[in-house]
Amino acid sequence: MSALLRQIPANIPQDIRKIRIENSHLTELPRGSFENVSALEYLWLNFNNITVMHIKSLEYLPALQELRLQGNKLSSVPWTAFQDTPTLKILDLKHNRLDVLPEHALRYLPNLTYLDLSSNQLTIISRDVFYNWPVYQRSQRTEGQIEAISNAVLALHDNPWICDCRLRGFVQFIKSVGPPIILMNSYLTCSSPKFRAGKFFHEVELNSCMKPLTSALDTNLTVPAGLNITLTCFVEASPSPAVWWTYALKLLRAFNVTTEPISEETVRSELLIPAARPADAGNYTCTAANFLGNTSVAINLRVVAPWASTTPRGWAPIAPAEPGAHVEVRIAKQTVYGITLEWFAAAAAAAEPGETWYTLLVGRYDAAQKDTIYIGPGVNTYSVTDLLPATKYEVCVAVRNQAPRKGQCVVFVTGSDVSQMEQREKLIHIVVIVCAMVLAVPAGMYACTAEALPGCLARCPTACPRRRRGGQAQAAGSKESTLDSIPAGSEDGLCGPEDVHSTRRTPAREEPGKTRPPHRNSADLY
Repeated sequence: MSALLRQIPANIPQDIRKIRIENSHLTELPRGSFENVSALEYLWLNFNNITVMHIKSLEYLPALQELRLQGNKLSSVPWTAFQDTPTLKILDLKHNRLDVLPEHALRYLPNLTYLDLSSNQLTIISRDVFYNWPVYQRSQRTEGQIEAISNAVLALHDNPWICDCRLRGFVQFIKSVGPPIILMNSYLTCSSPKFRAGKFFHEVELNSCMKPLTSALDTNLTVPAGLNITLTCFVEASPSPAVWWTYALKLLRAFNVTTEPISEETVRSELLIPAARPADAGNYTCTAANFLGNTSVAINLRVVAPWASTTPRGWAPIAPAEPGAHVEVRIAKQTVYGITLEWFAAAAAAAEPGETWYTLLVGRYDAAQKDTIYIGPGVNTYSVTDLLPATKYEVCVAVRNQAPRKGQCVVFVTGSDVSQMEQREKLIHIVVIVCAMVLAVPAGMYACTAEALPGCLARCPTACPRRRRGGQAQAAGSKESTLDSIPAGSEDGLCGPEDVHSTRRTPAREEPGKTRPPHRNSADLY
């Protein structure tokens, strides 16, 4: 008792009939652990740390009658090991971690009079475990006869039984069992599902198992952008199925999914899409599975913009613009691959700064339709990337139910040869749209407001004389300008209307070993 033994002693006398090693440090029963004590009848190894029992650990023990392994850490037992103990009568395995009982577990225990499997982790077992038990089979053959059969005590209480269709046969067995098999505690209780937790076996009626059947109230949905959308599917199954959703943007947008039972055999699963975007359109598949199989139902979602394009440049809203909601937009950052916009909606932000949504319209300057991007509350920056060389672009920002106004658009032209960014100097082709300031962007890109400053066209011929290369241009400051906070660095003669001029600029020195930023795609929207 309480010895520091870590293995079965090898020098046990051969005529020993009883061994009791408890509260020690045994961790396993290896093969042939008791091969020198064939006369052994009683083996008590309670409250050790035994986790492994070899299939031949009971070899050479034909006289063994009692085996007690209470309070160990066995998660499984090699049941065929009991072929070597044909006279075993008492098997105590309570307070272990057994979670599975195979159908033929008791086949090699024909003379048991006491089997204790209480306080383990058994959840689902088949009634065939006991139908294959020789003790039960003898009781059925001699039912109504005078032949006396020894009683067999069976302890199965304090296990976390899952009372669904898989346990139906076992529950029926427990309800019908009688002498010579006696239950130590006949009040076995359910641990799950929740609506049966705490109920006794004799209080529940379990149905047969059923493969999942999935359905949805509407498999084709069209919704306006910006609304919170809930997709719902219903599943009939027994036992309760595992339910999951699949959709194209799952890696980018992890939507919240809730699944709850609404009846004994029906569950409801809901997927919530907050502030739906056009990019969220597509098929959403609800799949349910249990051990009998799986089925699925697909819901097609179409997300439409809250306004439609009517003018050639596509800026007309359906709803009238709210008066006074003006967006101040500026370029916050410029790289060789694009620009980052920053904006502030003065009137809208003053009212509900945490609930203001914005709409970005991005595309070629002359495109009739621009890509629409919806930006949620609390976000006031966006990076425009994946641009073609030598192309004129326009990006506009507006409060969601408004059309962009003057000063809310930025126009820029990309360089003609992005593959030569590493050169120390580069010939930049500048297309002058109106009298606009040229930004000190690297790699041949410049940006300007889409709207000219007041009177700019009238002043252009005289206000923009050719200057010495590398000189600083005077920033055209005006409250109405969206770029008034950006330092301007103009080059030679930029204001000739619709003229193209060439100049050379020295790009910013790159750090040695600096690698090109990774390519970005539409996933950046999320």
